[in-house]
Amino acid sequence: MSRYIMAALIALSVLSIAPAEAADNCYAVGQQVAAQRGAQLASAEAVGGGKCKIVLLVPGSDGQRPKREEIIVNG
Repeated sequence: MSRYIMAALIALSVLSIAPAEAADNCYAVGQQVAAQRGAQLASAEAVGGGKCKIVLLVPGSDGQRPKREEIIVNG
């Protein structure tokens, strides 16, 4: 019985850490992509399967508003 409780506690601790680490990784990937494209990172979130949804604000030309660009990248 105590084995099952210990296994459950370990599983819960791993599951609660994983999404935060994935989000941190996606944010770092998003910053790199934004820097490469000369854009501003609007948001970054993990979407599962090691993928990240990155939303960028790409500067418009001739004083136009920035364009919103949403991409899925490997995290």
